[in-house]
Amino acid sequence: MSTVSALPFLKSSLLMRPPMGSTSPRRGRRHTLPASEFRCLSPEDAISVFEIEREAFISVSGECPLHLDEVCHFLTLCPELSLGWFEEGRLVAFIIGSLWDQEKLAMDALTLHKPHGSTVHLHVLAVHRTFRQQGKGSILMWRYLQYLRCLPYVRCAVLMCEDFLVPFYQKSGFKVQGPSDITVGPLTFIEMMYPVRGHAYMRRNSGV
Repeated sequence: MSTVSALPFLKSSLLMRPPMGSTSPRRGRRHTLPASEFRCLSPEDAISVFEIEREAFISVSGECPLHLDEVCHFLTLCPELSLGWFEEGRLVAFIIGSLWDQEKLAMDALTLHKPHGSTVHLHVLAVHRTFRQQGKGSILMWRYLQYLRCLPYVRCAVLMCEDFLVPFYQKSGFKVQGPSDITVGPLTFIEMMYPVRGHAYMRRNSGV
């Protein structure tokens, strides 16, 4: 699916100005990397993504939401549904999503991308350990949800998380939908939803 409508958002609002007091372009090197940049991920970013994810999740739950081959899978099929935060070219935080075509998540949602779906399933959000406790996860989630509003085929975003993460996602606007049908070993999850577009939009675009 095309992401042409999202390009102005990525180009204009996802590049952040360098910090005050930084070297001016005239005095600095000619090909310096941006101080902070947001962009969709690609398969070339997969190893950096997995290294951050593995450290973030293995130490807490013993499980990774996505293994390396699954990271590559989604960054190949639907890179436009991912977003990475880079500082001076280094990945510091990321989100990976895919499309789903049902109201509730099922086991297949963990591995499949449904290209005709209108629900974005957020598989994972992770922040590099050096950059935690700085609010980066909340900032990245806000930017990701704003980016989804630029994609005309997206109706809502859904995710599943453990109980202790529910307050974090509620602060970003997600609503609890109830216990998830999905379990991973001994882990159980809460399913949450964020309405990217409301009922009025759906009626207007369904011809009703």
